[in-house]
Amino acid sequence: MSKKVFAGHAVRNLRERLGLTQMDFARRLSLSPSYINQIESNQRPLTAAVLLAIGRIFDLDITRFGADDLDRIVADLREALADPVFRGLEPSLQDLKNATTHAPAFAHAFLRLHGAMRRLVERRAALDDAVTLAAAGGEAEGEARNLAPYEEVRDHFHYIDNYVDGLDRAAEEMSAALDLFARPDAGAVLERHLRERHDIGVETAPPDAVDAPLLRFDRHRRVATLARGLDPASRLFRLATLIARFEQGELIDAHVTEAGFRSTAAREVCRLSLQNYYAGALILPYRRFARLAREKRHDLDLLAAITGASLEQVCHRLSTLQRPGEKGVPFYFLKVDRAGNVIKRHSATRFQFARYGGACPVWNVHEAFEQPSKLLAQLGEMPDGVRYLCLARGTAKPAQRFGQRERRYALGIGCELSYAGEIVYADGIDLKAAGIAPLGVNCRICPRTQCPDRAFPPLDREIVLDPDRRGVVPFEVGE
Repeated sequence: MSKKVFAGHAVRNLRERLGLTQMDFARRLSLSPSYINQIESNQRPLTAAVLLAIGRIFDLDITRFGADDLDRIVADLREALADPVFRGLEPSLQDLKNATTHAPAFAHAFLRLHGAMRRLVERRAALDDAVTLAAAGGEAEGEARNLAPYEEVRDHFHYIDNYVDGLDRAAEEMSAALDLFARPDAGAVLERHLRERHDIGVETAPPDAVDAPLLRFDRHRRVATLARGLDPASRLFRLATLIARFEQGELIDAHVTEAGFRSTAAREVCRLSLQNYYAGALILPYRRFARLAREKRHDLDLLAAITGASLEQVCHRLSTLQRPGEKGVPFYFLKVDRAGNVIKRHSATRFQFARYGGACPVWNVHEAFEQPSKLLAQLGEMPDGVRYLCLARGTAKPAQRFGQRERRYALGIGCELSYAGEIVYADGIDLKAAGIAPLGVNCRICPRTQCPDRAFPPLDREIVLDPDRRGVVPFEVGE
């Protein structure tokens, strides 16, 4: 192990779950109780020998000891603590690392509490706006939409590396049984499977039903109706979600229960997300897709052409290839709308997404709207010094009738620069060039004081206004 691993919390949780004292645990591992005590209190790192012994003796997947991804928790804590409510109480980076290493459950609880506070503030502001609007003679449309369930589910997938082992393996087995991978008639295969195994028919919405939902299931007729405008890749994906719903309910329910969501809405959102996860894994089974991705050096368009999947499905699936012992390149993936709202975000990297507010304007994902047909490559460095190969491409959902807007999105996918040799888009790029874009999480917490693209001052710094000087940014940031 090239990097020291302090995982005392994981060892302690394992021992307590097994109902063993430190003395009993040490005896099983042929170690001294004092040594186990030092590991659990993070006074000594978890060595490779001890880790392997734990895996062998207790029949465990040893990769679980890195599952919490403490670097991500530290990054999230730094963003939360930039809130003005904590001004004057900012702990150092080492303090945050210590707190996260020794008490990750407390760190998660703090993030959950801060998120609840932010939502409460936003809801109060929305209610204030509604009162103001009503007083001015307007009509309020009701209480602001509560995003808490989506945020909770998004954080859940963020901290499990967007990989769900049981569902992934079940999908891989089903894909092999149906010989589904890269078949031009895969949609017909799934329709036949639904008909023969579940007595579910599949039909297409009539020509005049342009506003029909993507999928509607009639429980009484046992018929699934798909929107007429779906492209083949999207149609196949919707059929795959039906199979997840009717065949993987037990696995999905078990995962949702173990996740411990606080609300019924969050549980339902996660259940839907897991159905989508299974669908992606069924269409692009783990080993065969991972092998193909390596062979084609992660050429996104080529992978889409070979498999029949959409570009978005390929990017999303690449971000999930984190099976223990068979990990692919760790990618981040996100989907952004025209307003800069992040609709999807998944990451197996240390890339720091903004939990609140917009994304960094220097990031090339925004440029994808200006050049929608071109795949953009960018070398970027985050404030923590980690460098990334960032790829971005525009995509669109066509209008169904005159007067309807075309829906445009930008897809972003990237990996740490150390993996660039495995990515075809890095060919011809000087990876040691000086022109690396200085990226941030978002302006509110970005430490880059001289950025000409800054939209807002950082929350944790004072701003300085000089009446005799006016730069591109109308203020300077104090140290």
